[in-house]
Amino acid sequence: MSAAGVVVVGAGLGAIRLAENLRTNGYEEPITLIGAEPYAPYDRPPLSKTVLLGKDDRVELKPAEFYTESSITLRLGQRVTAVDPQAATVTVHGPDTDATQSVPYDVLVLATGLAPRAFPGAEHLAGVHTLRTFDDAVALRSEIDGAQTAVVIGAGFIGCEVASSLTERGVRVSLVEPAPTPLAQALGEPIGTLVARMHTANGVDVRAGIGVSEIVGDDSGAVRAVRLADGTELPADIVVVGIGSIPVTDYLEGSGIGFAPRETGGGIACDAVGKTSAPHVYAIGDVANWADGTPTARRVEHWNHTVEQAAVVAHQIAGSAGAPITAAVPYFWSDQFAVKIQALGHPRADDDVHIVTDDGTKFLAYYSRDGILTGVVGAGKAGPVMKTRPKLQTPTPVADLL
Repeated sequence: MSAAGVVVVGAGLGAIRLAENLRTNGYEEPITLIGAEPYAPYDRPPLSKTVLLGKDDRVELKPAEFYTESSITLRLGQRVTAVDPQAATVTVHGPDTDATQSVPYDVLVLATGLAPRAFPGAEHLAGVHTLRTFDDAVALRSEIDGAQTAVVIGAGFIGCEVASSLTERGVRVSLVEPAPTPLAQALGEPIGTLVARMHTANGVDVRAGIGVSEIVGDDSGAVRAVRLADGTELPADIVVVGIGSIPVTDYLEGSGIGFAPRETGGGIACDAVGKTSAPHVYAIGDVANWADGTPTARRVEHWNHTVEQAAVVAHQIAGSAGAPITAAVPYFWSDQFAVKIQALGHPRADDDVHIVTDDGTKFLAYYSRDGILTGVVGAGKAGPVMKTRPKLQTPTPVADLL
């Protein structure tokens, strides 16, 4: 190792967990986190929940003294614009100048996450928002008190959480989704139907099975309404666009680092321990597409997945003794209307879904493929969900659980 140490492009959850694990594993060389935002690593899940509700501000992942005590350098408000694996350098553009700087690395970790998709033609309208960063959340939160109506376009996890938070803040919300139900692409229509029922019961106007043709502005350049594909106009003081995100990889153009096919989620192609096609370069988090032992690799956008990948890569870099670390059973959650929706395993929209319990608010469902348990999803069922973890670690016939 030289004096360059580990450089991480990105300063979010994956970056800080990687740095923390490196120090725990005895790595003593320099660690530098380069982040485009001006903030130290913070937690993103609260943005669509408690931050919008005004219960939290930015949730820092570590106190300021942690970075000093752990000898971790933060370069914040700085954007990496190029990577050169042959020279083992990254090009950094500073916050207050057009000048760039070449930063060397011994090991490079790419953790740049995602960028939300904008709705075409509406980028200039006031009152139209996406939600990915703390600044996004603050901008949206600042408009809630002056709004009576809102339209959320896209009923994935972010869209559903935002619809819940805006409703709890007293805004009349329409939730528009071209798929037959909310969360249909992630969890399938049977569970999506139960989620739609929950939103409807809490006053959300769920418009599923129809797309949006236009976001309509007024003469002042502010949003006025959302026009659906059938010509219906939904009034909107606020519009939140949640139509998916794309991996942030533009800075890798010309680097030779390989990408995964779009049909497997795109992003940076990695092996089962996060190594990319370039020597001494890893990728973790939402931007990374790891091989996972199945016929195709996959890119997973969940908090726990990022934490586990950071531990695996830190183990690789530090050369730690003992058995290699492997990722645990995938887990993710979503808080909507004071109900925690939790999922374990690899539930897919095209799996067979077995609804085990449903009392009108809380539910539990098993997912299976070719008769083998693949995942479990529950709302307000933390205990039963977590009890299935051992069953997901080995092939288990779903019939044994029904």
